[in-house]
Amino acid sequence: MISPYIALMKLRVVELLLVTTLPALFLAADGVPPLDITIATLIGGTLAAGAANAFNMVIESDIDKMMQRTSKRPIVNEQVTETQALTFAFVISAISLAIFWIFTNPLATGLTVSAIAFYVFGYTVGLKRRTSQNIVWGGIAGCLPVLIGWAAVTESLSWTAFWFFMVIFFWTPPHFWALAIKYKDDYEAAGIPMLPVVAPIRKVTQQMWFHTIAMIITSFLTLYSAGLGSWTYVVTAILGVGFAYQLRDPDKNSGPIFHGSITYLSLYSIALVVGVFF
Repeated sequence: MISPYIALMKLRVVELLLVTTLPALFLAADGVPPLDITIATLIGGTLAAGAANAFNMVIESDIDKMMQRTSKRPIVNEQVTETQALTFAFVISAISLAIFWIFTNPLATGLTVSAIAFYVFGYTVGLKRRTSQNIVWGGIAGCLPVLIGWAAVTESLSWTAFWFFMVIFFWTPPHFWALAIKYKDDYEAAGIPMLPVVAPIRKVTQQMWFHTIAMIITSFLTLYSAGLGSWTYVVTAILGVGFAYQLRDPDKNSGPIFHGSITYLSLYSIALVVGVFF
């Protein structure tokens, strides 16, 4: 059966990574990026992120059993063994890196290795069970697809790529803390010190506001660095106000905040792509 292996990749999470990779390709190309590089980057990125998620499920199979949200994952349900999942993760990692090496360049390939390694060893092994700042620094792995996409086109990096990286960096904590508020009991039962588990909601709200404001500022800096039109600033301002409005009561609005963060990132990414042309 192929479905358990697809589940190991957590493709719904991967979608968000692709949402930010695509604008990076267009911004780097200052127009339509080469088709072969675009296809290779999106396929290679999907496999790389899927591999990182599969490694994550192997490492966290013990705590996945304790959380209602993750209790139906394929290793927990014994649809695949840990050995099978680990083998799958290594195989698709290798395929991903081969795609990047053959169709893009060494910089993009090296950044992909870094993204997989940081998610597995930096976040899953090193941070998640040890600190309430786990998602703040662990989220760097989810920011790297922006740099990978940029490097795939230009074989270099730039200030625009850096500012877009920072947008994702500041976006990640409010996004995941909203989820952690909703599933606070799950994380507490599994002994994972997500900020909403170990801190009062007042502190969580303050931290969400800080990261949201920083996200909006870096969103404008990305537009400025890329030289995009004034209409993109208006769109970004509207998106920012809309998302910030939901933060008035995170304890009650965790669901809308979580989905609102996805809406912000998706529409902002669309604005970046369209802004390259208009």
